[in-house]
This record gives sequence, C-alpha cells and structure tokens, in this order.
Amino acid sequence: MPKTIRKIIVDRYMYVLLLPVLLNFIIFHYIPMWGLQIAFKDLDIIKGIAASPWVGFKHFNEFFHSYYFWQLIRNTLLINVYLLVFGFPAPIILALLLNEIKNKLFTKTIQTVVFLPYFISIVVVVGMIKNMLSPESGIVNVLITSFGGEPIAFLTEPKWFRAIYTMMDIWQSTGFTAIIYIAAIMGIDSDIYEAAEIDGAGRFGQMWHVTLPGIKQTIILLLILKLGNILNVGWQEIILLSNSLTAEVADVIQTYVYFKGLLNADYSFATAVGAFQSAIGFIVIVIANRLAKKYSDTYLW
Repeated sequence: MPKTIRKIIVDRYMYVLLLPVLLNFIIFHYIPMWGLQIAFKDLDIIKGIAASPWVGFKHFNEFFHSYYFWQLIRNTLLINVYLLVFGFPAPIILALLLNEIKNKLFTKTIQTVVFLPYFISIVVVVGMIKNMLSPESGIVNVLITSFGGEPIAFLTEPKWFRAIYTMMDIWQSTGFTAIIYIAAIMGIDSDIYEAAEIDGAGRFGQMWHVTLPGIKQTIILLLILKLGNILNVGWQEIILLSNSLTAEVADVIQTYVYFKGLLNADYSFATAVGAFQSAIGFIVIVIANRLAKKYSDTYLW
C-alpha cells in the first residue's frame, strides 16, 4: 500500500474533520467562480449565462471610463488607509496592555467588555452612532454645547464621515482581533521574560524586546491579509451610515456594485467591477507576501 494512502487511513478522522471546511470552499467559493464569465457577457436572464453573448472587456472599459471610477478608487483607498493606520495597531496595543495587567479578574473583565461589540448587529451599531451624534439630542453635541460650543452635524458633513466610520470599525472589531494577538503572546516562553528581567529589562523593555518580537509573525501575517483587502470595505455599514450629503466621500466600490448589480439589475457590469476589485486584491497580497518573504522569515506561501 502506498505511503500516502496509508497515512490518509491512519489520519482518517482528521480528514473527516477537515471535510466540512473543504466542502464550504468548494460550494461557496469555487463553484460560484463559474459565474465570473458574466463579466465578459451581456447577461440575458431568459437565455441564461451559457447562452448570453460574449462582449469581451466592454463592461470593464465602461467602468474604467465612468465618471465615478476615480472617486470610488479614492474613497475606497482612503478609508482603508485610515483603517490600516489607526485600526490595525489598535488590537496589538490592546493585547499588549492586557498582557501587562497582572490582575486576572480585571483582565478578563476588560477583555469581555471590548470583545462584546463584535457580536452587536451593525444595524444596531449604526443606530447607536446616529443617536450619539444627533445635532439635537446626541450626547456628543450635548457635551459640546455644555462647554459653550455650537452643535455639529457630524452625519451630514462629508469631512467627518471617514473619521466616524474608522472609529466605529475600531470600536467593534478591536476586541475580537486582539484575541489573536493575546493567544500569540500566551505562546511566548516565560523563561525568555525571566532571562530579560535578569538582564535588567523593565516592564517596557520586556514588552519591546520579548513580547513584540514574539508576536512579529502574527503581525506580519495579519498585515499581509489586511493589505489583500485594500479595496474591500464594509459596504453595509457605509450604506447605513451615509446619505446623499456624504455620498461624495462615502461611496466605495462595494456600494457601487450593490446599487448597479442589485438595484439596477446590471449584473454583468457589477460582476466586472467585482472581478476588477478581486484582481487588485490578489495582486496586492502577492506583492505583500513577496516583500515579507524578502525582508522577513514570515510569509503566507
């Protein structure tokens, strides 16, 4: 019996556990890729995908030359840059701070409090944000007026939109992402901390020279994955949070696909835009992985 088959038989229960994951990827990720050809066709719902006429790169050209192209690219990139600069370090900082707290009960309490927002529906979160920032009765404007200031219409002024979206995303996702870094920190050998302490390293020195290098691999891997989503933004949050007055800074590629594809039933055009977005994400993650492979010993493949 070949060695590979014998190994599969020995580890058959592990492969059974892996089966649901494989089926999920096959059914929901690989089989739907057959529909990607819609981007190169003028889809006729009556004829179906196979019988619809090919049009080549017509829909891609239409998107590249559309009035909204550069606006969508700019808005999507800027929001992701905000999330990368301010949102990516947030869970790392939180994990480091929690690791420095020696009171386990207090640590668990804080960890639970910051973790819970991840499970709150985005509709509820946006509703909370709108109530807090209301010009008439929102708690933020109440505080501003109590100090002698004038109420600010945060949700109707474009200059505030990206900051509000970034803070909302940080508040909701930081606690959940921090768990990954906390798990990585727990995997660091305690003997290294003891050796650093003997060498005279204080709490900050141990964090800088032991904890951060110990989670470097996790940081790099998550950063690569984050860069691969450089053109992906939570479009549900943006649709719920934005309005006609903030559309110029709020409209991103995903919201454009939603309005063109679902509301206007222009499925071929929307698929072409989505394919372009996925292609850019793939290129970015390949470049990021090669840079990580060149300058560090941590990479995806």
